[in-house]
Amino acid sequence: MSFVVSTDHLSKRYGGTTVVNDLNLRIPEGCVYGFLGPNGSGKSTTMKMLLSLIRPSSGTIEVFGEPMSRHSRRRLLGGIGSLIESPPGYGHLTGAENMRVVQRLLGLSDQQISFAVDTVRLGEQMNKKVRNYSLGMKQRLGIAMALARQPRLLILDEPTNGLDPAGIDEIRHLLRRLADGGVTVMVSSHLLGEIDKTANVLGILSGGQMLFQGTREELFTASMPDLRLSTADPRHTRSLLNSATDAHLEGGTVRVSSLDHAGASQLIRDLVNAGDEIYEARREEQSLEDVFMHLTTGGGL
Repeated sequence: MSFVVSTDHLSKRYGGTTVVNDLNLRIPEGCVYGFLGPNGSGKSTTMKMLLSLIRPSSGTIEVFGEPMSRHSRRRLLGGIGSLIESPPGYGHLTGAENMRVVQRLLGLSDQQISFAVDTVRLGEQMNKKVRNYSLGMKQRLGIAMALARQPRLLILDEPTNGLDPAGIDEIRHLLRRLADGGVTVMVSSHLLGEIDKTANVLGILSGGQMLFQGTREELFTASMPDLRLSTADPRHTRSLLNSATDAHLEGGTVRVSSLDHAGASQLIRDLVNAGDEIYEARREEQSLEDVFMHLTTGGGL
């Protein structure tokens, strides 16, 4: 697999406080990488290190297969667009004037500016002053500025922060279009439902450490939900289970934790062989938020 971003043992310390600890980040090419974690988990610090805004305390960063160093930094950053913290832009200028500033600073063509504006679908708003933009429009203008150089990698820190549902939906569809067009997108967010609808690879950070990294399917497989058994006599069913089985009575059913598919199949087979009458066996429904909370509150996988 080709990785656009790869870090090895990346750490950042401020005095005696470790903000990012031994991070091995892997962002595949052409994906939307959802970077999740509670406030203060180290997401923004990690993104700033990738952009050379903060110097790592230790560890290495590779971008586009090349080490990020003092000598390569300027060239590599030319292939990265970013929106970190609040959207950029001068409020007293129009959207078009702001884009011309970017064009002059980066030496871009008219075609590159038009491409960026068209991509975020802001063309009809470009003659308005930015101070009169909604927050969603400001976010899209910030993304247009990041896209103007037509980067291979786009790094966005909380791009939907403060947006209403319509604005969030716009950004979600935009990120999908960008990934479909070949841009690798790294996006952090505390809106787990939106990331669940947008990202195809996830990284979950807590206390500066990576708790999980992989696809949504891998995450849900690793965090196998509880098994709920409906039986003729739940108390009798519980009595048939050995003491090592993590099971308890709940709502007239038996709830069993920490069983993979093979373990669940064997347990049901053993109960049937013991003469137990099982009406139904089903997994608990589990959302990304459920898994996230379990991981970041110390549950682990």
